[in-house]
Amino acid sequence: MSSNTPRQPVRDLRFFLTVPHACSYLEGREATTLFLDPQESPGRGVYDALALLGFRRSGRHLYRPHCEGCSACISVRIPVADFVASRNQRRLARRNADLSLHVRPAIFDSEHYTLYAHYIRTRHADGDMYPPSHEQYRTFLTLDQDYARLLEFRLEGRLVAVAAYDQLEHGLSAIYTFFDPAPVLDRRSLGTFAVLSLVERARDLGLPHVYLGYWIRECRKMNYKQAFQPLEMLDGRHWRRTLPV
Repeated sequence: MSSNTPRQPVRDLRFFLTVPHACSYLEGREATTLFLDPQESPGRGVYDALALLGFRRSGRHLYRPHCEGCSACISVRIPVADFVASRNQRRLARRNADLSLHVRPAIFDSEHYTLYAHYIRTRHADGDMYPPSHEQYRTFLTLDQDYARLLEFRLEGRLVAVAAYDQLEHGLSAIYTFFDPAPVLDRRSLGTFAVLSLVERARDLGLPHVYLGYWIRECRKMNYKQAFQPLEMLDGRHWRRTLPV
């Protein structure tokens, strides 16, 4: 069992609720989102505190679900010190040993955007991120803050994946990963490998956790998160170890 409470009080911050809108994960459900006041700077101290309460970042916005009568979205994180890669994950790591990894600041890069646009058009043409645009990419994945990073994955110099993440005081927060959807790369499972790479990076930095965002039992797209064990879930204000089923 693990529990944390934020060291910085958040009671003086201002928050806003969105109007109910269609849920992106569960068909036929409505969702409401709690946002930190956009006038508040998402600086490291505020972000560190809110991340412990289940908040995520999208562009300059810090948010978390706040849906009446629904608690399906559960914040989850990997305790780095206790994580043990499964046999499949170890095999996957060996399969991707020929990739080179490079950390970059979260600034706009045309090569990154070209890969992102191709990924969205190929894998998510039926989603709310389609069609991709420069403005959409900039507002979503670029940020002029020193904690915001992009991890590049290259195969013989060719960009094949990018993982956006934030480096916080108590862990790395995975924001979004996009990759080359070419069938020849499918066996590399680049999305899963990106998470494994963040775990290794957190371990190298001496950071205790990797935050994976929200897990929803009924959402098949989130099943992959259960493969990273042990996993901790946010229960109110406390993080507790659990084995989702």
